Amino acid sequence: MKHRFVSAALLPLVLFFSNFMWGAATESVLYTFTSGADGGNPYAGPILDSKGNLYGTTVYGGAYNYGAVFELSPGANGQWTETVLHSFNFDGKDGIRPYSSLVMDASGNLYGTTNIGGASNLGTVFRLQPNSDGTWTETVLYSFMGDGIDGTGPYANLVLDKLGNLYGTTYGGGDLGEGTVFEVSPEANDTWQEKVIFFFDYTNGAAPYAGLVADSRGIFYGTTEYGGAFEHGVVFALKRGKGGTWVESVLHQFNPATGDGFEPYAGLVIDSSNHLYGTTLYGGSGGSGTIFEVVQIQGKWREQVIHSFSLTNDGINPYGPLALDSAGNLYGTTWQSIVNNIGGAGIVFELSPVSRTVWQESILHSFETANDGGNPYSGVAVDSAGDVFGTTYYGGLFPGTGVVFEVIP
Repeated sequence: MKHRFVSAALLPLVLFFSNFMWGAATESVLYTFTSGADGGNPYAGPILDSKGNLYGTTVYGGAYNYGAVFELSPGANGQWTETVLHSFNFDGKDGIRPYSSLVMDASGNLYGTTNIGGASNLGTVFRLQPNSDGTWTETVLYSFMGDGIDGTGPYANLVLDKLGNLYGTTYGGGDLGEGTVFEVSPEANDTWQEKVIFFFDYTNGAAPYAGLVADSRGIFYGTTEYGGAFEHGVVFALKRGKGGTWVESVLHQFNPATGDGFEPYAGLVIDSSNHLYGTTLYGGSGGSGTIFEVVQIQGKWREQVIHSFSLTNDGINPYGPLALDSAGNLYGTTWQSIVNNIGGAGIVFELSPVSRTVWQESILHSFETANDGGNPYSGVAVDSAGDVFGTTYYGGLFPGTGVVFEVIP
C-alpha cells in the first residue's frame, strides 16, 4: 500500500539562505518527515533516478513505526510529493530499521538492507518491485541467521553487479564475530542464495559499518570501523581468486598517533583513475574527522589526509560517505559544526582539488535555522546540474524527525 504526502515544509518561506556559505549556494527543504505513516529519521542519503525522483529509507515511522522506503517526486511550482513505497512490519518475516541507502537496477527494482528483523531478527536483504498499478511489492530475499558463520546486523547499502548479484557487509557475525562481506545471488524461480565470501578477524579489519564500491575489474573496496594493526580501522580491497574464493588486501591502517584520521563509518567513492576517497569520524589535525585519499603509486597504496575538520569555521564528525562529480569535486555532510563561532547542526561541504596535493573546502550550507534540517548522518547525491540532495536525521517543522534537502551551489 502506498501513502502520499505533500510536505508541510512547502509553505511560504521554506527557502533558507545560509549566512556561512563560502559561495552563493542556496538550500531548501524539499520534505519534512512527521514520523507518522510517512516515515521519520532518515539515516542514509537518497538516490536519484533518470527522471529526477529521489528514493530513500527512514529508520522510524511508516505504518508500523519500524521504518519505511519512500519516493520523493518533483512537481509544479517547486513542490515535491512523498510516496511511501513500503512500511516495514515487525511480524517475524519482514525486516525492520533500514539504515542503508538503496540501489536500483535497470528494471527499476530497489534493493537494500535492514539492520534487524527477518526470520531471526538479525537483519535482511530486501527488494522492492514496481507494479503496473503504481504500487510496489516488497520481498525479503534473505534473512541473516547468526549461526556462527553467517553475518548479522547489516547497516550498509548493497552493490549490484552486471549479473544481478548483490554484495554487502554485516557489522557483526562471521566465524569470529567481527563482521563479514556477503553475496546474495538470484537462482531459479526467483529464489536467492546467500554466501559469506569473507570473514574479518580483527587483524585485517573489524566491524564494517559501510558498504562496498567496485572498480571496472570487479575488485571491491571498503572500510572497517575497527581492527587493523592500530585497532582504529582499515581500508581494504577484496579480489576474486581461483575457485570462487576471495582474497583481501589491507590498503591502509588508520593510526591516530600520526595525525591520521581514524574510525571510518562511511564507505568509499572511486574515480576513473581508481583513486579512493573517504571520511573518518575522528582524528586529523583538528581532531574532528578527516577526508582522505588512498591511491596506488608504483604498486603500493598510499593514504593522505586531504582535509582535516576543525573546531573553527568547519564541520565536525562526518558520518556519511562522499559523492563525486564529473569534475572531481567531492561533496558530503558533517553531524555537527562551528561556523563563525556559532554552533550548528552540521554542514554540507564541497572539497575541490586545487593541485595534486592541495584541496579547498567550501561550506555550501550550515544547518542552524529554525525549521531547517539538522544533524545529517547521510551522504549526498549530486545530479548532472551539480545540485546536491541529502537527508538529515533531525530537524524540520514537526517533532524534529528529519528532512530531505536540496542545495544549489
